[in-house]
Amino acid sequence: MSNKGEKILRQSRSNRFVHWGAAVSIFLLIITGLGQLPLYKRYNVTNIPGAEWLGSFFTTLDLHYIGAAGLLFVVFYHLVYHLVRKEFDIMPRKGDMKESYFIIKAMLTKGKEPDSDKYLAEQRIAYLFIGVNVLLLVFSGLIKVIKNVPDVVLPSGVVFWATQIHNLATVLLIFGLVGHFAAFLIKENRKLIPGMFTGYVDKEYVKHRHSLWYARIKEEKETSKPAKINLSHSQKVVGH
Repeated sequence: MSNKGEKILRQSRSNRFVHWGAAVSIFLLIITGLGQLPLYKRYNVTNIPGAEWLGSFFTTLDLHYIGAAGLLFVVFYHLVYHLVRKEFDIMPRKGDMKESYFIIKAMLTKGKEPDSDKYLAEQRIAYLFIGVNVLLLVFSGLIKVIKNVPDVVLPSGVVFWATQIHNLATVLLIFGLVGHFAAFLIKENRKLIPGMFTGYVDKEYVKHRHSLWYARIKEEKETSKPAKINLSHSQKVVGH
């Protein structure tokens, strides 16, 4: 694990690429998806200077496809990258719900939190919640795209349920993102923010709040040190 002064690398360039790539793509999808309903004309949003394009069906449709392509690439890259490297530390574990309760209780009562790994239990749960809804959006969205291909006729039931799942996943994803942002209203979580920009977080914060991860970092650092070889006087080689 790389260190940088009193900082510890928490998010690699790959993780930051996935995070911001997904964030931009999802934001674009939500904005343009609402434009397809069309909500912006109904509520006079298009009357705001610079927002006229939100009322254009074909403009929002093209941008929606661009956002979908970006999200599809990010999801594929994320899954393949971590499967190949066998990195699953963000995946939920048994007991995460119970541990999340104790962490939230400790934050509210100023008590001691349970020892945590690189990701807190609620972060792993949030990842699963957001990830499942993103996958539902991707697969239902692909069905909706195929439906629009000329000479392709899908069963009406498939189209209906794809649309319902797409809409439901969108609403749930928005709730998940609101919860994601709301988490940073809690002071203890704010020191994680720099990690999504620079990759590094404060070392003392890691020692205090992610003690299990910090212990593993120290162990890996110790085992990676080259062994020292002490030669006795008789073993030393003296050049002539």
